[in-house]
Amino acid sequence: MTADKKELAVAALRHGTVIDHIPSDALFAAVRILGLENTSHAVTIGCNLTSAKLGTKGIIKVADMVFDSDTLNRIALIAPTAVVNIIRDYEVVDKHPVELPDTISGIVKCNNPKCITNNEPMTTRFDVISRDPVTIRCRYCNHSVPGAEAKMR
Repeated sequence: MTADKKELAVAALRHGTVIDHIPSDALFAAVRILGLENTSHAVTIGCNLTSAKLGTKGIIKVADMVFDSDTLNRIALIAPTAVVNIIRDYEVVDKHPVELPDTISGIVKCNNPKCITNNEPMTTRFDVISRDPVTIRCRYCNHSVPGAEAKMR
């Protein structure tokens, strides 16, 4: 390798999804939200990459897979700056920011130890009560938590 190399190339994606502009500290939570730990698809994860906008960022590339908008938008809870790119035949055919849904179901654990969701087998549900900064409230016990402090299940 020569000393003048400044970047390492990652293979271009023929078909699939690229999620860019993920804050570095939220990258692996995004991987969990997408369920990529057990996928058979090729996945490329870049962490602590230089970003003019964020300082450092993460990126996730998943070959031959397009996620539904509900799944992608759940990432907005932890990575509101994330941008989704859909790739077909090596070209970006759709590019859009994630959008925080009004309700978050099944991915966040309530911080209130007395909440019924922590004592009974049931799906958690949180309503978004603020988008800037992100704050969510448990639908069952009304406990509120900032999105950045939300504990993923």
